Amino acid sequence: MYPTLKLIPGKEPSVIFGHPWIFSGALEKTAQPIPHGSFVHVIGYQDEPIATGSYSSHGSIAVRVFDYGHVEIDTAWLEDALRSCVEKRGLMGYGAATQTTGYRVVFGEADGIPGLVVDKFEDTVVFQISIASLDQIRAQVIEAIKNVLAPLVLIEKSDSASRSEEGLEDVVSVHFGEDPGSIPFLENSIRLNAEPMSGQKTGFFLDQKDLRKWILEHPLIFKDANVLNVFSYTGATGVAAMKSGAKNVLNVDSSEFALEGCRKNAELNGVDTEQFQTQKEDAFQFVGNATDVQYDVVIIDPPALIKSKRDVEEGKKAYHFLNRAAMKLVKNGGILITSSCSHFLNEEDFQFLLRRGSVQSNTRLETLAVIRQAPDHPSSIYFPESSYLKSFCFQVRR
Repeated sequence: MYPTLKLIPGKEPSVIFGHPWIFSGALEKTAQPIPHGSFVHVIGYQDEPIATGSYSSHGSIAVRVFDYGHVEIDTAWLEDALRSCVEKRGLMGYGAATQTTGYRVVFGEADGIPGLVVDKFEDTVVFQISIASLDQIRAQVIEAIKNVLAPLVLIEKSDSASRSEEGLEDVVSVHFGEDPGSIPFLENSIRLNAEPMSGQKTGFFLDQKDLRKWILEHPLIFKDANVLNVFSYTGATGVAAMKSGAKNVLNVDSSEFALEGCRKNAELNGVDTEQFQTQKEDAFQFVGNATDVQYDVVIIDPPALIKSKRDVEEGKKAYHFLNRAAMKLVKNGGILITSSCSHFLNEEDFQFLLRRGSVQSNTRLETLAVIRQAPDHPSSIYFPESSYLKSFCFQVRR
């Protein structure tokens, strides 16, 4: 039997309407402290069952909702939730019999399993736990993944910053099978590599697959194009540009590991590395100094520059600088593709920064497409916080 928490009168609607977070200020004080990481039952002010969730004594989010009723979060519950996620991915067009065999199976709260990310690369599954309650039932999480996904290799990459906020140590481990190093997988028919143990996050950034698909579907833009790919990471977007007919791509990143990944992805797809070049340099310095160079297409996809509310103003300045500088590198009539994965920079504010940068750089941005995170990173209508990635594709006019 889980401990019970009671909502203050008037705080029920948010939960009843499906939001998965209950803040500490919405709960009555308890006579006895509840251990951090406990699963709890939540009741309304008339003692009616409301939800089951995980309790955190760290931070303002006191409860993350797993189920809208009183249940036990055990292996059977986790298996049912995982099967639902797998079924949805099939409906999205991902899976073994498709042209996309690398995809996200579970995206935390947006998929109804707070604090859990699960990615699948062919027969390898990589998972990440970020909350204390799941950390305490890791064995059941592993059992559920094994029973539902049947991986040959299961890797845990629980090293996110949010773990320290939960008072948790990092866990990076191969739970069964052998570390495969690089894992080739398909994304919209392109062969790409994931490197779970040595790469960032779970080994690959899967959320931009729809941007890469857009690039593949627009050969008129990329035919014989000279492309600059800034913050390239392992060059997946650059490979898509080459597959769409680009003449050459320059991938810029500050990480030698990332640039080696560019070369691996080029080789996987039969791309001539003389046309698929790499340059190890800080991206801010590169775009700031390369004012005389003009490209047919400039792609700029930085990491999250605003990680919390306190970073907003400095982060906005960084986005403004990068995009204003990037606009100057695009030839008249060329294409600028720019992204932000910062949840704390909403789409409207991002548009304002782009608008201001275009005026200052004496350019006009004509919108060709607005692309958001891929469906396997669901933007839940019940959880607006799940929406974070936005990309704009512009034609640049002077």
